[in-house]
Amino acid sequence: MAKFVPEITGSLRNHIIELPNVIRNASGIKVFGKRLKSFIFTTDVSIIRNHNADAIIAVYPFTPQPIITQSLIEAADVPVFCGVGGGTTTGRRVVDLALDAEFKGALGVVVNSPTSNDIIREMKKRLQIPIVVTVVSEFEDIEARIESGATIFNVSAAKRTAYIVQQIRSKFPQFPIIATGGPSSDSINETIAAGANAITYTPPTAAKIMSGLMTNYREVYKNENNDL
Repeated sequence: MAKFVPEITGSLRNHIIELPNVIRNASGIKVFGKRLKSFIFTTDVSIIRNHNADAIIAVYPFTPQPIITQSLIEAADVPVFCGVGGGTTTGRRVVDLALDAEFKGALGVVVNSPTSNDIIREMKKRLQIPIVVTVVSEFEDIEARIESGATIFNVSAAKRTAYIVQQIRSKFPQFPIIATGGPSSDSINETIAAGANAITYTPPTAAKIMSGLMTNYREVYKNENNDL
């Protein structure tokens, strides 16, 4: 029998981004006692304040900066996993940025696929929070990543995601995996069935949401004028 879950809402915070309910089928990953099933992929502060995800995965296509990390963590009311480079930003700077993110309160750090195993090993020596390593191809040496100190994999491989998740899960049955869920409930279910413990969800942009609101507002004025 399904359990009744009381829900509290408010008129000013009722309009939020709600993630697909199917994500709750995932097992989740316990990080320092917090069970995380859903991650929203964004660095938009307005979205960070208006969603129902368990955590935020904040990775962006620019050189990571401590002031951005600080802003994201201060704005969030759920755990934040911060991107600290590994692609364009390399070497010791990645380790320094990861330490800074930990000191600022990040629950985890995320490194890009090109990050070397040597850097992951150095991070593992110095950090007390999870190191999330992004996986984009089935040809990556997953075992070497684990041996170097990866804590969680973040599989992001477009249409190949579920397949890569299944490949990792078949060899490493207990290793934590976050993965992109895709655009539909079916694709999310497929990724969970393949072995993902948690799902990342890419929300619509604030501009797209605002465009929808403007369309609704115009329809209201149009209908009011038609009634005159």
